[in-house]
Amino acid sequence: MLPILNSLVPVFLVIALGFVIKRMNFLDDGIWAPLDRLTYYIFFPALLLHTLATANLADYDIWPMASALGAGLFSMVAILMILKAVLPLTGPQFSSVFQGAARWNGFVALAAIGSIFGPEGVTLAAVAFAVLVPAVNVLSVLILTRYAGDTPAGMGTVLRLLSKNPLILACAAGIALNVSGIGLPGPLAPTFKIVGAAALTIGLIAIGAGLQPKHALETGWIVALTSGLKLLVMPALMAGWCIVFGVTGLPAAVVLLCGAVPGATSSYILARQLGGDATLMASLITGSTILAAITMPVMLWLLG
Repeated sequence: MLPILNSLVPVFLVIALGFVIKRMNFLDDGIWAPLDRLTYYIFFPALLLHTLATANLADYDIWPMASALGAGLFSMVAILMILKAVLPLTGPQFSSVFQGAARWNGFVALAAIGSIFGPEGVTLAAVAFAVLVPAVNVLSVLILTRYAGDTPAGMGTVLRLLSKNPLILACAAGIALNVSGIGLPGPLAPTFKIVGAAALTIGLIAIGAGLQPKHALETGWIVALTSGLKLLVMPALMAGWCIVFGVTGLPAAVVLLCGAVPGATSSYILARQLGGDATLMASLITGSTILAAITMPVMLWLLG
């Protein structure tokens, strides 16, 4: 338990730093939206592309790991669709709950994996990015266009939105470069590495800056439900599917950690763009991020 805490505490301290910076008005409020945009469209895609394009996965049988990740995600989707039929939620509220429970925070995941498992873990994290990032983005766009708006969007609209998503494009490019054997030749690899490195620090600080504890308390039961699904049920599902598919050792630990991280901050951007309940989304991100400081080490200790 102590090594896990020693590795995870720095991640949450950087998040706390962002919270303090925002509350002290150290920077003008107007800087945060452009910084989020820069991270979402430049830094994080560069990190994803570099991680996927340069990952050496030849020493691992990645398909059982990929299967466990996919099965865990779609098991959560099934649970959420069942809850949709019984919970008193509006369409926009459900779209936020869906994103809060199904999406994962890649910033926290990669920082934690690198801290606990080192470069070998980061290499395996590339598998999680390749499986989860495209899948959760596609699912989130479909749910938002189906439930958040007055009328469901057409398939053409959905495809256009997906084709412009920088995270999906970065994953596709990274996988293509890796599979083709081209990789990132010459100065491209260090260039993308430098640009991508900014994503973790700035991304974690931005997460802290965006925390809204007061709003989270005002939507108590929805935050509690969504955080429980994301932080307790999701890692349990991932651990269960690892057993089913025979995933053990470091790959299983990476799968579990990816399931245990809080919700993605990019969910707020998507909710705002597609008519979801952005205020609730901010509360859900706040709740799961704060609670993850407690649940992540516990779940890794219990299930890892």
